[in-house]
Amino acid sequence: MGTQERKAREFAAREDLFLDTARQLILSDGLLSLTMARVAAACDYATGTLYQHFSSKEDLLLALSTRMAGDRVALFCRAAAFDGATRDRMFALSVADVLFAKQCPEHFRLAQYVFTEAVWSATSDARRQAALEGSQPMCEEVRSIIRQAVADGDLPDRGLRNLDLGVGPWTLCLGMHTLVHADGLLSFYDVNRPYGLLLQHIEFLLNGLGWKPLVDDISASHVAAKVERLCREVFSDVCDHQGLEDLLSDPGHISQSPI
Repeated sequence: MGTQERKAREFAAREDLFLDTARQLILSDGLLSLTMARVAAACDYATGTLYQHFSSKEDLLLALSTRMAGDRVALFCRAAAFDGATRDRMFALSVADVLFAKQCPEHFRLAQYVFTEAVWSATSDARRQAALEGSQPMCEEVRSIIRQAVADGDLPDRGLRNLDLGVGPWTLCLGMHTLVHADGLLSFYDVNRPYGLLLQHIEFLLNGLGWKPLVDDISASHVAAKVERLCREVFSDVCDHQGLEDLLSDPGHISQSPI
């Protein structure tokens, strides 16, 4: 191994250490208490060394969010590859997002923070570009499914571009993640099993778009049956760990952290 290659590997390993440590500090002590000095000290490095990797705390947080999103992208790709009708594959994308939210709830809390204008504008161009490129595969999977649905006659295009037709499910998922992680909000209004409701509303939305085959029975049991099939055929390793009931549970089943 040449000197340059060894240095590159050491740099990458050190960056992973910084990110792992930052995540653990956030989980244990909260996002607002995180400082560059604390991360560096916990890793036994000088603060200046940490700044060789990240230009600011905001830069570090965006890098952490981007890395955590990699598992989300992987679940999306599995959902998109599901051997089913285009409508079922679009539904599977929402199930993948719910599974990831259950698996890694801190990602959505962190993402909500880093994509605020104050934080986003304080990050480096390189980190912003990496974050956007990291999510690109999810957009491509959505485009691909919608393109096929329109071509097959499953979905009328309504004069919209492919990705424009996918904005509805995207906003439903993002909005529900926001509500779930607003501590105490859903319980105050007595809204139970939010992710089960989300998946029902996804089905209502797909009906509204005219996405065939239209579904007459959009009950909780209908959603549970579809999720059970996806857990069996696509996400068996993830669902075995969390269980079908946990997937469709109320927010009290989601582990809270101080992030």
